[in-house]
Amino acid sequence: MSEIAEEMRQRPDRGDVATYIPELARADRQAFGIAVIDNAGQIAAAGDCETLFSAQSITKVFTLTLALGMVGDRLWRRVGREPSGNPFNSIVQLELEKGVPRNPFINAGAIAVTDVILSGHQPREALGEILRFMRELAEDPTIAIDEAVAASEKRTGFRNVALANFMKSYGVLDNPVDFTLGVYFHHCAIAMSCRQLAMAGRYLAHEGRNPATGFLVISPERARRINAIMLTCGHYDGSGEFAYRVGLPGKSGVGGGILAIAPGKASIAVWSPGLDAAGNSHLGRIALETLTKRMGWSIFGD
Repeated sequence: MSEIAEEMRQRPDRGDVATYIPELARADRQAFGIAVIDNAGQIAAAGDCETLFSAQSITKVFTLTLALGMVGDRLWRRVGREPSGNPFNSIVQLELEKGVPRNPFINAGAIAVTDVILSGHQPREALGEILRFMRELAEDPTIAIDEAVAASEKRTGFRNVALANFMKSYGVLDNPVDFTLGVYFHHCAIAMSCRQLAMAGRYLAHEGRNPATGFLVISPERARRINAIMLTCGHYDGSGEFAYRVGLPGKSGVGGGILAIAPGKASIAVWSPGLDAAGNSHLGRIALETLTKRMGWSIFGD
């Protein structure tokens, strides 16, 4: 980990920070952190691994897990499981497919998943459920929402408002658009460190089970299926390139974080705020490619 962190520190190509959410534009392009937790619970971390960053779309992995626990496979009536091939906030595909989002990791799909979690709850209760779940997975009660980022997203989230209203017009959303979007903006604004994020993702590396406690978070079959969607859809229209280069299921966020899963081996989190053209961490992807090559962790073989 130290070697990889040092290699990333020396690279001049760092990508560009997200600016369409003003609070994210303040991130340090020079930052880089990485943390790995193996199946024995050993943690190897380096760089800015304890620095909090905005998890953004990485939280969609956890909301998907929660929603599947609530309604099971009925969720797939609201959202598909196919790669989009379009930007994460595109409305074009949504119009062609009558308001049903292509997958749960693009913005429209995650808004639909959030709506499922919200049903039967007040927005504050639904948000509390998501936050409690992530704290339990990471075994860290300090994980919290960055209210400044949430407010910044709400002020500038015009495309998300359009996506939500479009889905509402087709009956894909059950709850008031403002309520669903409020929960969505806030769970995307959860702040985590690489260490916390790697801890939270352990169940996906171990067939749905927390390896430290033995607690079954989700069934092995469901864990495998979430990993499959992460592999094919977790990096928007850069998902094929990530699978080709890294060879692991993963989910990125425009805050510069990536959660990657080496099934049966480790949960991995990297963070570097500079993004590539598809909105994924530039150095994060390079670091994960380096890691999988050195460890032989690609799911496609050494």
